[in-house]
Amino acid sequence: MSKVVVDNVADGSAAHSQAAAPRTSLLQRWQNSRNALGWAFMFPAAALLIIFLTYPLGLGTWLGFTDAKIGRAGEWIGLENFSFLVTDSVTRLALFNTIFYTVVASVLKFALGLWLALLLNKRLPFQSFFRAVVLLPWIVPTALSAIAFWWIFDAQFSIISWVLVKLGILDKYIDFLGDPWNARISTIIANVWRGIPFVAISLLAGLQTISPSYYEASAIDGATPWQQFRHITLPLLSPIIAVVMTFSVLFTFTDFQLIYVLTRGGPLNATHLMATLAFQRAISGGALAEGAAIATLMVPFLLAAIMFSYFGLQRRAWQQGGDK
Repeated sequence: MSKVVVDNVADGSAAHSQAAAPRTSLLQRWQNSRNALGWAFMFPAAALLIIFLTYPLGLGTWLGFTDAKIGRAGEWIGLENFSFLVTDSVTRLALFNTIFYTVVASVLKFALGLWLALLLNKRLPFQSFFRAVVLLPWIVPTALSAIAFWWIFDAQFSIISWVLVKLGILDKYIDFLGDPWNARISTIIANVWRGIPFVAISLLAGLQTISPSYYEASAIDGATPWQQFRHITLPLLSPIIAVVMTFSVLFTFTDFQLIYVLTRGGPLNATHLMATLAFQRAISGGALAEGAAIATLMVPFLLAAIMFSYFGLQRRAWQQGGDK
C-alpha cells in the first residue's frame, strides 16, 4: 500500500511540475522581454503623469468650455469663452508678450549658453569650480531670484541706475519696471540669467561626447576654429540642441513665478504672459472657466515646440550631421 501511495505522490509531483513548467517559462519569457520590462518600469511614472498631469489637463480643458466660477460648478457653454478671448485686447497682448518673451529669451539663452559651454569645455584652471558656480542661478529658487532682480530694477534703489548716475553716464534713475518696454526687457534679462546654466551644462555634456580625433584630423587638414565649429561641433551637437531648446522654450513659454513675483503682469499688462493672465482671471478674478480657457490656448503652442523636437530627432541624417 505504501508503494501505491508513493507512486501516487510521484505522479502528482510530476503532474504539478509539468503544470508549473509553462508558467515558469512564461515568467522567464516575460522577464527576458525588453518590451515587458520597459512597460513595467514605465508604469509608475505613467501613473503619476495620469494622476497629476492628464487629469488636471482634462479638467482644465473641460472647464474652458463652461461658465464655471469659484464656488460654482458651471454649465456647458461651448466656445463662448474662446470667442471672447479672441476679441479681448488683454489676452491678445498677453499672447504677444508670451511669444516675444519666449523667442527673445530662448535665443539669448541658446547663444550665451553655447558660448559658455564651449568655454567650460576647454582646459581651464579651477575648471570644476567654475562648472559648479555656473549652476548657481539655476539652483537658486525662482522666487528668491525674482526678489533679487526686483531690487536691482527698483526705480529708487537700483544698483544699476546708481552706478550709471555716479559715473555721469545718466542724470536720472532708469524706470526699469514702470515703463512697458523697459519692463519687458528687464523680465527677459532675469529669465536669461536664470536659464543660461541649464542650456550651458546640457550642451557641455553633449560636447564631452564628441571625440577629439575629429578636431585633430580637421586641424591637420588646415581647418580653422570656425570651420571646426561649423562642420564638426554644430552638426554633432544638433540632437542635444533640439532637446535642450525644446525644454527651454517650454520652460520660458510657461513661466509664471518669475513674472508674478517681479511685476505681476504690470505695468499696464505689459509683462502679462498667458500663464500669469490665466492665474489672474481664474484665481484672483474668480472666473475659473475663463482662466482655464486661457491656459488651454497655450497647449497648441506647446505641442508645436514638442513636435519640432520630435520630428527633428527622427531625421537620422540630421543626427549624423548630414545635409538632409
